Amino acid sequence: MSEFKATEYPIFSTKDVEIRDRRPVFQGFFKLERYELRHRLFAGGWSDWMQREIFERGHAVAVLPYHPPSDQLVLVEQFRTGALASSDSPWLLEVIAGMVAPGESLEEVAQRESKEEAGLILNQLTPMLSYLSSPGGTTERIQLYFATLDTLPVEGVFGLKHEHEDIRVHCVPREQALQWLQQGRIDNAATVIALQWLALHYEQLFATS
Repeated sequence: MSEFKATEYPIFSTKDVEIRDRRPVFQGFFKLERYELRHRLFAGGWSDWMQREIFERGHAVAVLPYHPPSDQLVLVEQFRTGALASSDSPWLLEVIAGMVAPGESLEEVAQRESKEEAGLILNQLTPMLSYLSSPGGTTERIQLYFATLDTLPVEGVFGLKHEHEDIRVHCVPREQALQWLQQGRIDNAATVIALQWLALHYEQLFATS
């Protein structure tokens, strides 16, 4: 087994990929494109030409709002079709999230979605991290933010009717959310990553002098 050396990663870039063809194969609520491409190999030379179908849905922003005085997080609950196949319930507890529209900044998306999904006005936004949600099959990149609140929202139902949104808002004690994470009750990627980030950085964020 070769020894990993950080200075040797990555040795390839987008310049080491050749795309011979790219075309849409489906356009509905989401878009699917077929790529014909090849890439350089670790052992040298090039791979064979291959076809890959890629799910194109754009990029997204997700927000974890927090109310420091009460030590509570705001999470939303909504129906997710993709959870039908493997979950006991397709109603998931999640961070606030939404797609980036053309011309919008990431911060604008965070504020817009927080207002639409939970009736919130965010204070300071702190970038957590940016990650590829599933790079084997989609181009989507998600930017996570941590945000603080002056007041807790009124728990209720929010969302845009014309987008078929039916979103229930929950105020959850931070320790309770982390316990649900440990128990596997929260199992969608953006929420898992956001809560893990908060667990790692909480003392640094709220250190007292």
